[in-house]
Amino acid sequence: MSELLLPPEHRYAKIIQELHNEDGSELSILNLGPTHPATHGIFQNILLMDGEKILEAEPTIGYIHRAFEKIAENRPFYQITPLTDRMNYCSSPINNMGWWMTMEKLLDIEVPKRAQYLRVIAMELARITDHIICNSILGVDTGAYTGFLYVFQFREKVYEIYEEICGARLTTNMGRLGGFERDWSPKAFELLEVFLKDFPVAWKEFENLFERNRIFIDRTVNVGPITAEMAMAYGFTGPNLRAAGVDYDVRVAHPYSSYEDFEFIVPVGKSGDTYDRFCVRNAEVWESLSIIRQALDKMPEGNVFHADVPEYYLPPKEDVYTDMESLIYHFKIVMGEIPVPVAEIYHAVEGGNGELGFYLVTDGSRTPYRLHFRRPCFIYYQAYPEMIKGAMLSDAIVILSSLNVIAGELDA
Repeated sequence: MSELLLPPEHRYAKIIQELHNEDGSELSILNLGPTHPATHGIFQNILLMDGEKILEAEPTIGYIHRAFEKIAENRPFYQITPLTDRMNYCSSPINNMGWWMTMEKLLDIEVPKRAQYLRVIAMELARITDHIICNSILGVDTGAYTGFLYVFQFREKVYEIYEEICGARLTTNMGRLGGFERDWSPKAFELLEVFLKDFPVAWKEFENLFERNRIFIDRTVNVGPITAEMAMAYGFTGPNLRAAGVDYDVRVAHPYSSYEDFEFIVPVGKSGDTYDRFCVRNAEVWESLSIIRQALDKMPEGNVFHADVPEYYLPPKEDVYTDMESLIYHFKIVMGEIPVPVAEIYHAVEGGNGELGFYLVTDGSRTPYRLHFRRPCFIYYQAYPEMIKGAMLSDAIVILSSLNVIAGELDA
């Protein structure tokens, strides 16, 4: 049998037999995961160690693979949104909106400007919560628990806004084809204003706690660096690519949902190390706050929250009980009686971790013929073994944390 086909522990055992250090010490094998509190998910990495130094690493994925793409091929289009929730569940609304926009691209549906702005607000709130989780947990992994406890209260504030919008918190199933299922309540806008007032103060304190902290700097600077060339070769997108100095952002390169109406910068780093990834996400939070404020200030008047497409947009339930036309549309939509075009579509949005893409092939039936999710975590996790090679075991933890690998998005 080829050595490449052997399990890593068997190959490493052979290497251990062949290599002995001059001081008489031996190499060892260490399982980092799959059940480990510092890996933030069900990941296994089989490490070949020389003391605390990592010589080789081999990851194993698929521990929570749920076959979402195959499930989607047997679901009506409007029932796929809950699957997207359960990929990167730290920023579910971005996944939801990305899927609805893919369908709208397929059906050539023009979403009203007000609904587009509302979507932008929801997606930027989701980006903020995603970065709150990533950067505060990175602090925990370097020994600083206070920052995590302090800023996590604001994730709860965002979840309260989600509840007002759609009734859910973590897995939101937010929005509908053409916009939203209902207009945002006055309470949602009140909560949003309170958040925009209180959160920037706390986020600035969080930055001050870490960015010039000597211990944090020593743990993150020049730890897990990746060059721009290597990052692009691995298919990096999002904050991890921008930390390496490449200013690619889907919102700028391929604007959607009227992002071209807003002014914001794309933060970039230089060295692509753990510290740069932390700082880029910090800076992106400020840009998201700016975008939300702009969206509120530019919000079109009126109460239009969805496109006028009765053949695809479910009518209000009370109308279904009293109006024959609404009942007919409801029946045809639910039973998949309205055909969709035979087409091949790709649409991408800027997710919390990078380019989140939806490759959809339809055959005219009520379900996708093929649906593939371009999951940024799945793509950049392949670089992790190379990034930790030669590092200390403690460095491997903070490198993984700074990449923000979400298990649900990795395996799908």
